[in-house]
Amino acid sequence: MNVLSEFDTIAAIATPLGTGGVGVIRISGEKSFDIAAKIFSKKDLVHGKIAHGWITDEDRKIDEVLVLPFKAPHSYTGEDVIEIHCHGGVNVVRNILDLTLKTGARLAQRGEFTKRAFLNKKMDLSQAEAVADLIHAKTKNFAIQSAKNLSGVLSEKVSEIKKEIFEALSRIIAGIDFPEDVAEPEYSYLINSFEDSLLKIDRILSCVKTSDILRQGVKVAIVGKPNVGKSSLFNTLLNVERAIVTDIAGTTRDVLKENLDWDVAITLIDTAGIRKGNEVGKVEEIGIEYSKQSAGEADLVLFMFDSSAEFMQEDLDIWNFIKDKKHIIIANKSDLPLYSNNLPFDFEKSVKISTLTGDGIEDLKSKIKDTVCGFSVENTEFVTNQRQEECLRKCRESLARALDAAKIEELQDMISIDLKAALLALDEITGEVVTDEILDNIFSHFCIGK
Repeated sequence: MNVLSEFDTIAAIATPLGTGGVGVIRISGEKSFDIAAKIFSKKDLVHGKIAHGWITDEDRKIDEVLVLPFKAPHSYTGEDVIEIHCHGGVNVVRNILDLTLKTGARLAQRGEFTKRAFLNKKMDLSQAEAVADLIHAKTKNFAIQSAKNLSGVLSEKVSEIKKEIFEALSRIIAGIDFPEDVAEPEYSYLINSFEDSLLKIDRILSCVKTSDILRQGVKVAIVGKPNVGKSSLFNTLLNVERAIVTDIAGTTRDVLKENLDWDVAITLIDTAGIRKGNEVGKVEEIGIEYSKQSAGEADLVLFMFDSSAEFMQEDLDIWNFIKDKKHIIIANKSDLPLYSNNLPFDFEKSVKISTLTGDGIEDLKSKIKDTVCGFSVENTEFVTNQRQEECLRKCRESLARALDAAKIEELQDMISIDLKAALLALDEITGEVVTDEILDNIFSHFCIGK
């Protein structure tokens, strides 16, 4: 972004385009109040006091609105901000936005409002990233976690670790620069300090896997040969008739995907029945290849077989294909007599269900949740993204080197080099040290208007 353009007054629609009760247009910058005076019927706007009136284009009334004025630095961006709350409709909000652009604002770029909030020190970089996570959260669980980061949970812990490292570094530098007045810190103190900081970093990093699952969700694929009840299970778990169900083998010829919110975002995948033979047509053959691909990419495979029929070679081929992946064995048609034959797994370890009667479905849901959602909001202390995780790992590596050096009583000016590197890595998390390239990458993932 051009440096001068960062001081422009910007405007954008802050609510999704579409029909709704309310639409919001946000203006930020030094010309915000001037623009409002040109297009709003009330001219004496007071910070923090809602005003009611009309947006007008010369003598033509555009919409009856509420205007929320904020004076710098008491606003989201830290600048003068005007929010216009109008009736929600595509043409209404666009007409008002066009009017703001005509009277002195320019269209905001992606994430520019939040970027200005960061640059004006209204929030640090980890909190800014939490804004994007909160907006894009696919589940209630992840939204709650993102709100915790927005409130500063991660920032506070990082600041705590930085303070400990900085204290140790300060003592080392004081001892080196003023040896006659200040003694170098004891190595035992350094070791204890570094170990304590490493424990705190590890505590955050222990939540990495959970963070990835919360953010990205998991893929759960239902696989099995034709007519074992995959589509029926798919519909049952979704609680909607999404897939066509018949007694004709090969009915499902494509991969169907739907989303579920079970504490984490689950993409449930119904696959075509995997089989071989002359009766398999070209279209079904393509569907079978998609099924194998989906099973290979899934985080969890639900392997389904008909417990009332013989376990055939087709079943065995599918089992051999998925057995080394994380899986749950599902014995369907438990309402019918069990067909006893040699299975390649312990039958008692399977979840017995009937998609016809609904028996065992709740047990299966619990099993799936236990497998991919084995955590809750309460025990997920920190949520991090890939950038933050990389910074924490860089900090940990530097701090671990400093610890090893302290244990062999290395020269403390050498230890200080690793401590400075550790602090720089933590500064990247909160944004004290950050490049324009990193900022552009972060805020490019925001929507326009935020």
